[in-house]
Amino acid sequence: MRAVSGKGATVLGAEQTIVYGKLVRDEIPRIIEAAGKTPTVRVLGESEVIPALTAKLAEEAEELRRAEASDLLEELADIYEVLVALTATLGYSDEEVKEAAQLKRAKRGGFGRRLWLDEVRSPEQS
Repeated sequence: MRAVSGKGATVLGAEQTIVYGKLVRDEIPRIIEAAGKTPTVRVLGESEVIPALTAKLAEEAEELRRAEASDLLEELADIYEVLVALTATLGYSDEEVKEAAQLKRAKRGGFGRRLWLDEVRSPEQS
């Protein structure tokens, strides 16, 4: 057996192992098995869940950033699923998150005006 990491793995024998080391959706192991492959999975411990979910959020955000227009909705759905899991794991309800967003929007605004802050100049100190 030859163990490799990531995409574009080179196969040197009849069996190939690709190491992912990442959080996956609940049905992914079943889908892998249905394809005739053998996944190795484990349930994350309490101290591992939030770091794994935040890493997954960053991964999905990068996929959204790179997505073609036809894939944007699917990538947004992936981000939404991670946010749903994070919300529940942190012990909040969807309503609590929405309320917090509304309060923050009332104080600091939203992103509807598409403002990009280039720089801030301060007056010279005498």
